Amino acid sequence: MEPSSPQQLPRRRCAMEPRAEDCVDGEDSVDREDCADREDCADREDCADEYSVAAWWDMVVRNVRSIPQCCETLGRKIATQYNSFTSKPLKEHIFPPLMDMLIYFNFFKAPFLVDLKKPELKMPHTVNFYIKVEPGVILGIWHTVPSCRGEDAKGKDRCWYEAALHDGNPIIVYLHGSAEHRAARHRLNLVKVLSDGGFHVLSVDYRGFGDSTGKPTEEGLTADAICVYEWTKARSGTTPVCLWGHSLGTGVVTNAARVLEEKGSPVDAIVLEAPFTNMWTASINYPLLKIYQKLPGFLQTLMDALRKDKIVFPNDENVKFLSSPLLILHGEDDRTVPLANGKQLYEIAHNAYRNKDRVKMVIFPPGFQHNLLCRSPTLLKTVRDFLCQQWA
Repeated sequence: MEPSSPQQLPRRRCAMEPRAEDCVDGEDSVDREDCADREDCADREDCADEYSVAAWWDMVVRNVRSIPQCCETLGRKIATQYNSFTSKPLKEHIFPPLMDMLIYFNFFKAPFLVDLKKPELKMPHTVNFYIKVEPGVILGIWHTVPSCRGEDAKGKDRCWYEAALHDGNPIIVYLHGSAEHRAARHRLNLVKVLSDGGFHVLSVDYRGFGDSTGKPTEEGLTADAICVYEWTKARSGTTPVCLWGHSLGTGVVTNAARVLEEKGSPVDAIVLEAPFTNMWTASINYPLLKIYQKLPGFLQTLMDALRKDKIVFPNDENVKFLSSPLLILHGEDDRTVPLANGKQLYEIAHNAYRNKDRVKMVIFPPGFQHNLLCRSPTLLKTVRDFLCQQWA
């Protein structure tokens, strides 16, 4: 039997295909392939819609089922926080952070609108750089070379400044007090005096101060000072390096010096400007806190807060373990850290040192208060004479 021709095979009419009577001149207006394609597309779209609805519904069911577990977890967290909060007196939640704020005052980042990356706008022959102390802690530092090398420093990069540290001019690592940063006016005035006197000066912002990262703690600030000192010593050759601390910075300096002493690497020299004996005595004399001292239980609460935050800065204990040349500077009219603190610290150090010639105290006449010893015409000579005698 011969196969039938395509015209002889039975054909099923597509739903979209017009009947013969609807055709013009016997031609179909929609051919079979278009019809099949449309059916396939429609089937695929229907399947996709059904799948997306099913997936959405499955997600809804999963989320609804997880609600009890989430509520249980949230409830446990709330209960833990509530128990932690109610297990302590309210003052324990308030005073430790408050003491942190009052002692470091690092949130007050004055002077404002200063680009710390461009120190040349504030201080000539100065470069900005950064040192990483530990993960998450990077310190901002200004290096000012002696004025006698100002012309040489023009246009030079950080590498030149770093190499200049072993040019034979003595080096001071300056650790400032609380509040503000390395561009504060009185700090710049001191740096200028020291630079004019032939010193390299490294002005350090501790962690949490200026553009330095991290959060200030006593242990952290001590680690910052040790890191900068060791970094400097590694680049200074035989040039001596002095740690200079002002106010809060005196506590940082003696902490760092004691650690280095115990490691067998005594600091080349120490200058303490307006030092206190320890943070407890410094706090009760702090002007902002004096007005509250008559409140019942205030002093005990203050002591508990300092103990909880581990804020001690025990200059009076640290100096008993030092052997480095020690120069104490204090203004007679200092009201922030009264002169009695400096005198007491000197007596403790003088009694503890075997070589009494290594300890000296200089008291400046009224007019310079707490921050302005840099204006004294005798400051530079006092420092230079002491260091030259010790380093001779």
